Amino acid sequence: MSQSTFQPLPEVLAGPIVRQVHTKQVNFWLMTSKPYDFEVLLHNLVNQEVLFDGAASTPELFSQVQVGEHAFVNLLTIPVNVDVKCGTRIYYDIKLCRENELPLTISELLPDLLYQGQTLPSFVVKQAVRQILHGSCRKPHHDSGDGLLVVDSQLEAAFKDAQCSPDLLMLSGDQVYTDDVAGPMLVAIKQTIGHLGLFNETLSGAVIEHSLDVFEHPDCYYQRPKLLPDEPSAENTQKKFFGAKKKPIFTSVNANNHLISFAEVMAMYILTWSPEMWRLVNIDDKDIPIPFRATFAKEKIAIDQFSRGLSRVRRALAHVPVYMVFDDHDITDDWNLTRGWEEAVYGNQFAKRIVGNALIGYWLCQGWGNNPQDLAGLYQNCREHFSKTGIVEHDKLVDQVLGWEHWHYHLDTSPKILVLDTRTQRWRSESNKNKPSGLMDWEALSELQQELIGQEAVIMISAAPVFGVKLIETIQKVFTFFGKALTVDAENWMAHKGTASVILNIFRNRKTPPNFVILSGDVHYSFVYDITLRFRHNSPNITQITSSGIKNEFPDSLLQWFDRLNRVFYSKYSPLNWFTQRRNMLVKHRRPDNHKVRTLLNGSGIGLLKVDADCSKVEAQQMCASGKIVTFKKKD
Repeated sequence: MSQSTFQPLPEVLAGPIVRQVHTKQVNFWLMTSKPYDFEVLLHNLVNQEVLFDGAASTPELFSQVQVGEHAFVNLLTIPVNVDVKCGTRIYYDIKLCRENELPLTISELLPDLLYQGQTLPSFVVKQAVRQILHGSCRKPHHDSGDGLLVVDSQLEAAFKDAQCSPDLLMLSGDQVYTDDVAGPMLVAIKQTIGHLGLFNETLSGAVIEHSLDVFEHPDCYYQRPKLLPDEPSAENTQKKFFGAKKKPIFTSVNANNHLISFAEVMAMYILTWSPEMWRLVNIDDKDIPIPFRATFAKEKIAIDQFSRGLSRVRRALAHVPVYMVFDDHDITDDWNLTRGWEEAVYGNQFAKRIVGNALIGYWLCQGWGNNPQDLAGLYQNCREHFSKTGIVEHDKLVDQVLGWEHWHYHLDTSPKILVLDTRTQRWRSESNKNKPSGLMDWEALSELQQELIGQEAVIMISAAPVFGVKLIETIQKVFTFFGKALTVDAENWMAHKGTASVILNIFRNRKTPPNFVILSGDVHYSFVYDITLRFRHNSPNITQITSSGIKNEFPDSLLQWFDRLNRVFYSKYSPLNWFTQRRNMLVKHRRPDNHKVRTLLNGSGIGLLKVDADCSKVEAQQMCASGKIVTFKKKD
């Protein structure tokens, strides 16, 4: 039952977030506590030109999905009525309207949404992309700074110096961690579900029969592996030597508070992107089992710091076009990593529901705004499942979302941006169900090839690096040989021979672009490679920039050892290079701040890419949450 009667709810629960933007259309995403109608104002303050001023009242302009008694996901698709010159700053306001109530405007409701000296939120329209902020892996309870606060500082500086203005923000995976949740966050999720009356559900094949029962179960906090489904036929990952958890279906070693229900997932998004519900929750340890209270107290310090920064995070996301794509933690660790994993999960009704709930949350909160026209079919297929009282035929909704095949997308910018789906179009191993699947199958890679033909330059977004650290990939290969691919997250482009061969052939194809930039994340450290083909004139120039994480880091001492050993075993003239699949490619490291030895950078923050028109000049920086700016300098 909703607790909203006890204290007033904020009108805007999360957002607004500026999503897909081009010269003819602007998209906004926001969550509200009531089913508002909307009026939108877009205008250019410089010449007082009105670009749109009116109601977003037709299905082409406005889509709404109710996800709780007091929770509504809204996507506004606003046409621009006049030609907009690229580089124009567009100011906007969104009016919330209900019958017999006074209209409310975003600028009045959320004064902390505005930068100093500004009267309205705004963004800059760019078709020619020259600066991209990018990153992945934002875990709220990690004890590092939040890279999205760096985005906010960069946007604030742009009002004084237009050279600081990014063209877009690309979030390349793990925007939320549904599988790795802190105890204090789970307490906040419980209270948020109650306040908003987020839709609960019945559960089949589970220890608990209804999602309402989860928070009353003695294993709710820090002991959820006991509630998660088990599959006896799945790969045994219980051996302590490999550090895996006891439930082989969900493989994360940090799954003690793994989210289960749709309501939990939606609450997680609200609490990750907005400060509003944090003002209504009370975080204490009264429901936490005594053995876990020390962990809870430590996590609460990190969560308190995280929540204090959310006003600035919300402000940043309201002032720059934001694009997103999933990786595994948005759904669950090792999502679709092997054919065996898929058979175990999708053959178990409860496990399938958990994965489906997270993917529904991704669609509503992330995927929908990337390219709304491409996802219109999914909305049409799924909207009938959302009623005023709950989700109708929940399993059919899960099937609809799991069966969707168009999560990838491209942006018609200059240069063109291609965002890859490396999670749902896997090239599955036929010989062994426990071998890693390829990150993209033959059909998806063939479609990628067609998108590339004829382009002078392309920026490609891959959640995982195409060219990883060779030593780490070798370790993953060894574990895979012994049937332990899940243990070491053996998901890299080279782990599957078919996928590796095709993606490398794409780079070698003379019809594909002469200049590539690859943006990636996933690994919790940052590095930059420049890649060319050996033994060929007119080789394409490939620069891969990996920025990870936004709020996550690799164990520092371990990363230093990996960095040292990788330099020893895979130096420029090492014969071991000839045993790798990319032996016909010359990979040069850019060293952070021109460091004499080190190639890998550990530190949370956000990446900054600067390119020219044809990507022949590529600059890469990591803007650390600590305030340090690290430049990856290209060797002469």
